[in-house]
Amino acid sequence: MKNLDFIENLSSRLKEAVEKSPVGDLERNINALLQSTFTKMMLVSREEFDVQTEVLSRTRQKLEALEKKLSELESKK
Repeated sequence: MKNLDFIENLSSRLKEAVEKSPVGDLERNINALLQSTFTKMMLVSREEFDVQTEVLSRTRQKLEALEKKLSELESKK
């Protein structure tokens, strides 16, 4: 138990040291740069991609139904 407390304490101190050091600033700057780059690349989240995939699927189904209906109407003439 004592070892676990020591490790948690050490981990906490290291985290604080990194956050207060230039390394912490560097990490934040890199994250901001990456976010900016991803935004410029117009990347989307997986959730947004899945939503758009579902919308496209429903649109295809509607299009197929309309094509079938049009074909039936044309064959009646």
